[in-house]
Amino acid sequence: MKSDIEVFLEPLLIDVGKAHALSHELHQTFEQLSAGSLEQFLPTPISESILRPAAGRERGRHLAIDIGGTNLRAGFVELLGSANGTVIGDGLGTNGNTASSQEGSNLRRVLGKSWPIAEHLKNENADSLFAWIGKCIAEVVREGCENFHLPRNGELPMGVTFSFPVVQNTLSDATIMAMGKGFAISSKLDLGAQLVSGYETARGPDLPRIRIAAILNDAVATLVSFIYQSKEDATRKASMGLICGTGSNATIPLRRSTLHKDKLPGKVKVLAGDPTDDIKIAVNTEWSINGSAPALHKFGLVSKWDTRLDFEGEIPGFQPLEYMTAGRYLGELGRLMLLDYLKTRLGFSEDMLPSRLQTRFGLTTTFLSHFRPLHPKTLLRKLEEEFSNQTAKSTFKWTEESATTLYHIAKAIEVRAAGIVAAAIIGLLACAGDIPLRDPLGNKTNGKRSTNGGAPKVELIVGYTGGCIVHFQDYLVDCQSFLDGIIEAEFGNAAPIRVLLSPCHDGGITGAGVLCGASQAASKDV
Repeated sequence: MKSDIEVFLEPLLIDVGKAHALSHELHQTFEQLSAGSLEQFLPTPISESILRPAAGRERGRHLAIDIGGTNLRAGFVELLGSANGTVIGDGLGTNGNTASSQEGSNLRRVLGKSWPIAEHLKNENADSLFAWIGKCIAEVVREGCENFHLPRNGELPMGVTFSFPVVQNTLSDATIMAMGKGFAISSKLDLGAQLVSGYETARGPDLPRIRIAAILNDAVATLVSFIYQSKEDATRKASMGLICGTGSNATIPLRRSTLHKDKLPGKVKVLAGDPTDDIKIAVNTEWSINGSAPALHKFGLVSKWDTRLDFEGEIPGFQPLEYMTAGRYLGELGRLMLLDYLKTRLGFSEDMLPSRLQTRFGLTTTFLSHFRPLHPKTLLRKLEEEFSNQTAKSTFKWTEESATTLYHIAKAIEVRAAGIVAAAIIGLLACAGDIPLRDPLGNKTNGKRSTNGGAPKVELIVGYTGGCIVHFQDYLVDCQSFLDGIIEAEFGNAAPIRVLLSPCHDGGITGAGVLCGASQAASKDV
């Protein structure tokens, strides 16, 4: 007989079989979105040919900024060349801890600063937000002038990572789409012009002007940084950049012919002399936007709690996959589920429960991330401390039962998120031709599907970053386990490939620095 909490959590259940089937469905979904959607699978105007051959070659110091959903970072990125490149591999330690992405790195961040983006800046107009960003950039540039003796009467190229959907026609320009993540800005703005204008307001006559050299999404930046830092060979490939922090997203190089013609950039940077027929372009998938929803519904993965979370959000229906996998929302999902359990299974009424528990985002993702291990007395103490100042109209006491229930809710949320992200990774790698998945009838859908036949197994490495996948329960370890399980289900014991997660932290800002340098290398626009 299943326990009451097991029955309650059944809508969130996912196993390797379901994740395997979902990976096939998402593969088809992603191909359709690439070919048909103008909101998802957005190309960055830089080809794979300029990223891989130039990986680790560029040297120099470049100004870079990273505008995220929570923080703004700015600083200089020093590119040290290929001699210090690291061999990429499995980033999971014996206890599920991530290996440091800075050990032996061929790049480093200097004069880096970080600022939280205040809620009032998110809610005000664009001019206020970008004036503040400009002031922060000027602060770092001033230090750069003093420490590196930069010419103050010149022009400083800058790489920009922007963690929101943009449409790009060239590498240095971008039009902002709807931002989400709590930001009120929804109009189509010229990102580069806004940044330059904000900086000009703040810089004063003693600082150099800035020029936007490259703009890229945070997932694209992660891949760019990952490739630069990696030593690839015939058995290892830096295949994909994954973000799983406040939001969830991924990037991968895809053939230009797979993309809708109306979203193709006017100019794509390639290395001079390289062939240009059907080149691969770095594509920001924006996989969490609503195009992914049908696949999730098909396998019954969207629960009533997800539906309510979506309905109560800033833009209902906008990012269903993100609501189920990313840090901005998992704590809120846990709150809604705990409230439901306390009311329907344990018989509490609203006036008996702590007021904060009935407030949107009253249960934080950070708290839920570390609500472990399953020791009832320890969990109870954590819960009492978290809600120590909360009172209800009637006397309310947390119990070991309610604490244990919340642990099981958090774990179920995490396992489902890990399974969905793993399925999406496999589906996306199949779109790139890196994994030859079968079609529903058992035939291969792309590439040459076979076992390795004695040849060395190819490792497809996914560079990941983000606090959610690193810290939320056992997200990272479980995601790798699902990846291994899906590949075994697809190929059996003699799979020709393995998909490995490897850390690429700080890829947002370092990727902007790398691409700022790469964009100035010998290249041409096609």
